[in-house]
Amino acid sequence: MTSKQRAYLKSLAMKIDPIFNIGKGSLSPELVEGVRNALEARELVKVGVLQNCMDDPKELAEVLAERTRSQVVQVIGKKIVLYKESKKNKRIELPKTGKK
Repeated sequence: MTSKQRAYLKSLAMKIDPIFNIGKGSLSPELVEGVRNALEARELVKVGVLQNCMDDPKELAEVLAERTRSQVVQVIGKKIVLYKESKKNKRIELPKTGKK
């Protein structure tokens, strides 16, 4: 993902609310499956990390991205933004890269 594409996704993410929250139970298989399904439907997902979660949000973002085969767009404070291009529901058109 290029910096231009990442900036575009960040601008889109500012307008959406978290649809999942990670609490003291951390990353459960059900949460990972839910995020995976949401990524397929929406492509861009914001996840909140609650105060009672003792794990580092950046580490959680990396693990969640690995388990859902997505990319971390950004981690700001206790908010994680993930992106994964959908195979069926193409909703977001990323800016083209400058390479030919």
